[in-house]
Amino acid sequence: MTIRVLLADDQALLRSAFRVLVDSEPDMEVVGEASDGAEAVRLAKEQRADVVLMDIRMPGMDGLAATRMISADPALAHVRIVILTTFEVDDYVVQSLRAGASGFLGKGSEPDELLTAIRVAADGEALLSPVATKGLIARFLAQGGDSPDRDPARSERLDALTGREREVLVQVGGGHSNDEIAERLEVSPLTVKTHVNRAMAKLGARDRAQLVVIAYESGLVRPRVD
Repeated sequence: MTIRVLLADDQALLRSAFRVLVDSEPDMEVVGEASDGAEAVRLAKEQRADVVLMDIRMPGMDGLAATRMISADPALAHVRIVILTTFEVDDYVVQSLRAGASGFLGKGSEPDELLTAIRVAADGEALLSPVATKGLIARFLAQGGDSPDRDPARSERLDALTGREREVLVQVGGGHSNDEIAERLEVSPLTVKTHVNRAMAKLGARDRAQLVVIAYESGLVRPRVD
């Protein structure tokens, strides 16, 4: 299947460069370009995008607000959002993950990293660039402990998980892949995938990135301080 990509950035030159790169791949195509968040929301629906490359700072409606709107729309439940930012340690990035983004990538990333990001997001996996470590995101989440975005009910919702699902969620929160989790828990990758999918359904998570956020915000995984 061809991955349908929407570009949302207020810089036309960057959009043009991304379009050339994306359209050069046989398994993906650019289906639209947006210069602000409102246009990104509209085109995501009209063009049936699979992945949105979303700039976080745009005039009018910014990428954060657009991410929230797309994530909250049941008709766009299939859309995955990758935040593109110059500042990979920006607190807005964590807010974007809370809002429903699948991850983020620095604008200075290599072309292959960007293409991989699109494929990873399209597959429903969490995407965090090498610079943006899970530990860094954990610290941001810890700093935002009193944020109005925090959902106290998430701790209670963990009670719906089986013991094994909780174990898998801890591993997901640690940034481990299905293959790594399978090796750690001595089960098959398919079994891990099943547990991940069930945990997502029970916790109302859109994708793996949301599981990472829930694992930290619920207190199941503690942020590193080193």
